[in-house]
Amino acid sequence: MTDENPVVLELRGITKRFGPLVANEAIDLVMRKGEILALLGENGAGKTTLMNILFGHYVADEGGVFVADGAGALQPLPPGSPRAALDAGIGMVHQHFALAENLTVLDNITLGTEPLFRLSRANSAARAKLAGLMQRSGLKIDLDAQVSQLSVGERQRIEILKALYRDARILVLDEPTAVLTPQESDGLFETLRSLAAHGLSVVFISHKLHEVVSGSDRVAVLRGGRKVAEIPTRGSDKAQLAELMVGRAVSRSKREPRAPGAPVLILADVSVGGANIRQRLENVSMTVREGEIVGIAGVSGNGQAALANLLSGLVTPSAGTLSLGGKVMSLCDPQEFVAAGVGRIPEDRHHEGAVGSMTIAENIALETIRSRRFQRFGFLKFGAIRARAEEAIKAYDIRCPGPDAPIRQLSGGNMQKAILARALDDAPRLILANQPTRGLDVGAVAEVHRRLLLARERGAAIVLITEDLDELFELSDRVAVMFRSRLTDSFASADLDLKTLGLMMAGHDNEAA
Repeated sequence: MTDENPVVLELRGITKRFGPLVANEAIDLVMRKGEILALLGENGAGKTTLMNILFGHYVADEGGVFVADGAGALQPLPPGSPRAALDAGIGMVHQHFALAENLTVLDNITLGTEPLFRLSRANSAARAKLAGLMQRSGLKIDLDAQVSQLSVGERQRIEILKALYRDARILVLDEPTAVLTPQESDGLFETLRSLAAHGLSVVFISHKLHEVVSGSDRVAVLRGGRKVAEIPTRGSDKAQLAELMVGRAVSRSKREPRAPGAPVLILADVSVGGANIRQRLENVSMTVREGEIVGIAGVSGNGQAALANLLSGLVTPSAGTLSLGGKVMSLCDPQEFVAAGVGRIPEDRHHEGAVGSMTIAENIALETIRSRRFQRFGFLKFGAIRARAEEAIKAYDIRCPGPDAPIRQLSGGNMQKAILARALDDAPRLILANQPTRGLDVGAVAEVHRRLLLARERGAAIVLITEDLDELFELSDRVAVMFRSRLTDSFASADLDLKTLGLMMAGHDNEAA
């Protein structure tokens, strides 16, 4: 891609307000044919809002979107119309795929592209067009396979083929590798480079700086709704990009070697019944000791949710035993697990980690509300609840209007800090950190990592479930892999590399060995 390539897309002066909040402010952006552009920014910087304006989900308050026509002349795109965006050659692949699992690959790709009252399907023409697209792009897939039987990586190929089938010239990808193995991620970027070489323009949003450095031609950085930088990727590095994102240098905590202590958590041949692999565990054994972090890797949906529910006291084993601090937990109840010293950082902070209509103070006290610290004779001590929240806000730098504000008003990063304060301040013996930095910007990630390593230093045992492999290697002393409801043996993180771990995540244990 060179500066001589024709311009295919231009955003001019895009401004979008939600009440007093300015999500985008006078943003200009130009894309050329065959270019791969990475869009970076902190949580709440305005990246998704900008892409939603481009695709017609939102209407800009000021400014406009211009797309090149067949002759190369820039034409205004009608605002607020996804159909107009599709007709102009803009395709968007969201982080959470929009596929009908009970239909075939072919049906999913052609859905919505044919007249409703046509007497017969044009399957032959569709197959011929897709054969050509798959040959040029390298996105090979069985068109007759049912989507429910496909892997996450294969489903992403379908989403990209859907956009290409609709003759997309500009492809927008939101966090495209969030649920992929390292090998699948490498394959995706090889595909994107191949597509760009054939003239497709690509925009991708990512929090993974190594992907931005290795996979894009140019980087645009948003901060506080404004575009603060636009630089060529060549010659940039992760530290520079992180500083541009947050406006300051970001220091990363380092895990220091230490000898683990006595066992805190012991799972012995534990099974949990469930309708599918997401909800099941089969003969899982694991030991986590004082002062160590055991990382659990795996492609999303292979049983990590069932393991998290087990360690939270939400499900009861159908076989095997779970011991905490030498005590077998025969009664699986969340309150009992909290009382036994389990601190929980749940995967979904909005639906599982917080009650949006309650205040910050109430949410921070929520799991220990029955303790003498916060109630006496059945009456709540509101002063104590508020005082603890004020301490947490100061200690964890929770940026908020005050302890009495509803927690739903907080950004994702600040809500996560409140959950960390609740989970860590009572010095739990065992910490379940389930996707603790998902969707957070680099500054918030650094703070979460620092807090977890401090807990490790004081002797807490930590189970870290994460799909971020950089995070896994950075924090974990040992690593095990979930695959189809089973857990592998654990290995010292220093003895693993991305290739080996990726093979294990895909179920190829023999090749990994």
